[in-house]
Amino acid sequence: MKQLVVIAAIVTATIMGFPASVLAHKASDSYLSLRLYGEQINGQWDVALRDLDYAVGLDSNNDGTITWGELRSRQTTIESYLLSRLTLQAGDKACVTRVIEHLVDDHSDGTYEILRFSADCGGPPQPLQISYNFFFDLDPQHRGLLRLEENGQTHTVVFSPNQRTWRLEAGRVSWTRTLFDYFNEGVWHIWTGFDHILFLCALLLPSVLSHSSGRWKAVPEFGEAFGNVLKIVTAFTLAHSITLSLAVLGFIALPSRLVESAIALSVVAAALNNLHPVIEGRLWMVAFGFGLVHGLGFANVLTELGLPSGALVVALVSFNLGVEAGQLAIVCAILPLAYLLRYSPAYPRFILGAGSLCIAVIAFVWLIERSLNLSLIS
Repeated sequence: MKQLVVIAAIVTATIMGFPASVLAHKASDSYLSLRLYGEQINGQWDVALRDLDYAVGLDSNNDGTITWGELRSRQTTIESYLLSRLTLQAGDKACVTRVIEHLVDDHSDGTYEILRFSADCGGPPQPLQISYNFFFDLDPQHRGLLRLEENGQTHTVVFSPNQRTWRLEAGRVSWTRTLFDYFNEGVWHIWTGFDHILFLCALLLPSVLSHSSGRWKAVPEFGEAFGNVLKIVTAFTLAHSITLSLAVLGFIALPSRLVESAIALSVVAAALNNLHPVIEGRLWMVAFGFGLVHGLGFANVLTELGLPSGALVVALVSFNLGVEAGQLAIVCAILPLAYLLRYSPAYPRFILGAGSLCIAVIAFVWLIERSLNLSLIS
């Protein structure tokens, strides 16, 4: 009984200590779409209501729900706030932006304000420079995802605190820029995709142990632990690369809510398998099976961002390489420490046992939220 109390205390402390962004899963993004028609620029900017509420305050009665009335009463403030953080410039001349309409739409992670606008640059917008400064002062992990269509070409850019300005290279897609942007987006997505991280942790924690006769025992050599991890990572990489490519290329299309719920379920299953092993010695099979689902989750990011028509393969490959680089960094952080602690009596009981229980509880909350479209933790 004392052991259960200790484990329960660890679980509670861990969950209470998790930042809201972890429990909410998805990091802050906004989606900016621009179309160039001769001298005219038409734009649409999708911004999460939760971000706008944090920035300018939308929930006037603090009841946890933003109504259409509350949103309409703040439209002037929203316009002023957003347009002050987005600058379109043709050469040395700033373009004049005019708001056309406000709409509301649902993305996979919540409700978004849709701001449609046009911009007049007083002539052909060449060269066009875009400066994006939304929400970085409030959340350094925020990313602005730009999709620009011009003369049949599609350009995509990821704005971040380190890249707030982008200049259109007329008539061509920069492969170097695309490679760099999508690689960084892949790394950033895996590092802020907390369900993917917890899934990997659930698979990596038992890699330094072997299970037989109902007991966990430390593996004697690093080579055995490394071999276990190599199988897991290879299987996970192969699986999510398959479904990522198929989904982005349009061969697979599943509802985002179903995919995100399945990802949460995969984390729960992997964690519970550590507590009561059903699959022993073949965790690579678990990694491959659920990796197919995680690949669909990665594809949702690329689908919302969009792929440049002139560099589709480059973007897809570089994003995948970024995911692998981010994943490798996680493995390098966990495996050596787990290997050093594997002989500790506390490792199977607390690090593996209590750790897996914490992971299962958090992922179960995600599963309930995503499958029933609820918000249990704000």
